[in-house]
Amino acid sequence: MPDSLAPSARPALLDDAAARALVEGYGQVSPVAAKKDIGRIDAHMKRFIEMSPFCAVSTADAEGRQDVTPRGDPPGSFKVLDEKTIAFADRPGNNRLDTLRNLLVNPNIGLLFMIPGMNETTRVNGVARLSTDPELLASMAVQGKPPRSAIVVEVRQAYMHCPKAFMRSKLWDPAARIDRKVFPTLICMIGDQVGLDQPTRDAAEERSARAYRDGLWEPIK
Repeated sequence: MPDSLAPSARPALLDDAAARALVEGYGQVSPVAAKKDIGRIDAHMKRFIEMSPFCAVSTADAEGRQDVTPRGDPPGSFKVLDEKTIAFADRPGNNRLDTLRNLLVNPNIGLLFMIPGMNETTRVNGVARLSTDPELLASMAVQGKPPRSAIVVEVRQAYMHCPKAFMRSKLWDPAARIDRKVFPTLICMIGDQVGLDQPTRDAAEERSARAYRDGLWEPIK
């Protein structure tokens, strides 16, 4: 494991000129990497996306402040409608709606699709809009429950990404897994962060347990 910085240490930062010189000094992009963005979903990426159960979704607000959120569904739930169009469901969550609110003011979106056990990923960037098309939502139903809305992405960039990050992190290696008990529950951690009293924590733990049990595909009553 790399050595940690001293608790009080703050890294020295480059000014704009030095940062630009650093980036320009990295060397030339490889010929394959330079060509890999084909701007559309081909047969390989279509199969990858349709087999993927997980996607990281990046959006930004009107001021460019970034947000990345995980999206997970059974394989086949991420839809490739054609070589320039992808759609995925907006499932029940905490109703912060960070992604949806961002898309109202800034339609740019980035997607990173993953398949467990596979170190390669598929990256898609484009422009997104919201849809409540009944046929589309019906095609995304899980356990008979369609989503309330879907995000439809017009593909602008699309390419496969190399496995180095997953190889370095050993993300899928069972030996690299931690014991979940190393961390307390999510509600406990959030409670510490925002100062929840014990009755509020207990109620939140109960709501959370019901949401995980009964609310994966539709909002809990």
